[in-house]
Amino acid sequence: MKLEWKRQEKEIYGVNTKPCIIDVPVQKYIIISGSGNPNGEIFSDKVAALFSVAYKIKMAYKSLAEKNCEITDYSVYPLEGLWNKASEKESLVKEELQYRIMIRQPDFITKQMFVNVLEEVKSKKDNPYLTDISFETVCDGKCIQVLHKGAFDDEAVSFELMNAYCLEHGYKRMGKEHREIYLNNANRTEKANLKTILRYKVTDIGK
Repeated sequence: MKLEWKRQEKEIYGVNTKPCIIDVPVQKYIIISGSGNPNGEIFSDKVAALFSVAYKIKMAYKSLAEKNCEITDYSVYPLEGLWNKASEKESLVKEELQYRIMIRQPDFITKQMFVNVLEEVKSKKDNPYLTDISFETVCDGKCIQVLHKGAFDDEAVSFELMNAYCLEHGYKRMGKEHREIYLNNANRTEKANLKTILRYKVTDIGK
């Protein structure tokens, strides 16, 4: 059987344009941290490093999976990013953004599998950011999320919907960081057709 995150994890990725509350479990990721404008070459090279490792892990698992394994293949998960502003300025200065970009890994992928694959990729690819990739577990817990359709620069409209939902239903935001999950490739998709899950951590008011 092939693990298809779009079909089998709809509670996490099958989001619509109406905000909803979700409890996100512990998940495994390969991650690179950084700062600066996401439209620059450095960010692009870091994304390329992540995907080169993610696809190599997939192929390594597929080649080793036994015929009697329940899952013998899987679809590579989408790129995600945790974003924060380095300053308290109300206006967004992209050069001051701090981020952790990542690609989720299935539960059956181990850190040792990642280490083995990373060494192989480093020996074949000339990307300086491969050495910055780490394998970590992350638990977002209780969050609000919504599907944003359109350009990244227009995300403020969707965040306003999320904030209003929290106010109406008795939730408050935790911290200033937010997560973005990119459901299509920004380099191959018209801005109006981009689909991005926006998510941030919340708690019940009074807690």
